[in-house]
Amino acid sequence: MKTYKPTSKSRRQMTHIPYRELLSYTTPTKSLTHGFRRSVGRNSAGRITVRHKGAGHKRLYRDVDFLYNKKEIPATIKSVEYDPNRSAFIGLAVYKDGEKRYVVLPKSVKPGDTFLVSEKAPLSAANRLPLRNIPVGTFVYNVEIQPNGGAKIGRSAGIFAQVVANAEGYTNLKMPSTEIRKINENCWACVGTVSNDEHHLENYGKAGRSRWKGIRPTVRGTAMNPVDHPYGGGEGRQGRGTKRPKTMWGKVTGGRKTRKPKRYSQVFIVSRRKTGKNK
Repeated sequence: MKTYKPTSKSRRQMTHIPYRELLSYTTPTKSLTHGFRRSVGRNSAGRITVRHKGAGHKRLYRDVDFLYNKKEIPATIKSVEYDPNRSAFIGLAVYKDGEKRYVVLPKSVKPGDTFLVSEKAPLSAANRLPLRNIPVGTFVYNVEIQPNGGAKIGRSAGIFAQVVANAEGYTNLKMPSTEIRKINENCWACVGTVSNDEHHLENYGKAGRSRWKGIRPTVRGTAMNPVDHPYGGGEGRQGRGTKRPKTMWGKVTGGRKTRKPKRYSQVFIVSRRKTGKNK
């Protein structure tokens, strides 16, 4: 991580990822980018469903390939680039037939390296093959949930899932959350760990940098009035005053199970994730 001299209060705490050492300074490929409007926490009806999102710097969207439907054709990584819409680094992959696509990069890949999407691909970083052909103990990312459905699991910076077992048409994967889940063995996955593994160590240092990222201020419930939050009101600093923690709408957030017992994926979970003191 890059640190700074304490020329101000915010600079003293600020840390940064050393992009100069990690990225290829190239402009985004125009044919693979387009403008878009961010949802900033709103649903399809325009109502805010996730608070504290909005504004931030304007972004250009990069079309990242999660389907990987070009098989048996080797591709070369031409550049390592920053993507403002995700925490991982992306790379420009140029296939042997000339087609260009953006892909999420694993940790150790550099410009000039090649990868292959094939059932018989070797077990090297960035190569993609079916889960049934990946041995136990291997770290994978960009994992499909349904065959040919595109990568859904393991796409964030520094993340990986681990193959635990192969049996009865399913592969057991240990997720980053410690949950062990069964996935169809015909689903595809990339070998390796997602790049930019220092992302979680970054310290913004000042409130303004959060605003650039599109993160709006968060007000504590205890600082509100009674009409605005169950924790509000009182003279001076007050405790929660309720038996269990709640949201501003009175919904219990601690000590209550929220997962539906008849959820479609329930039968695929071998071991639930560890929470609280069990971690």
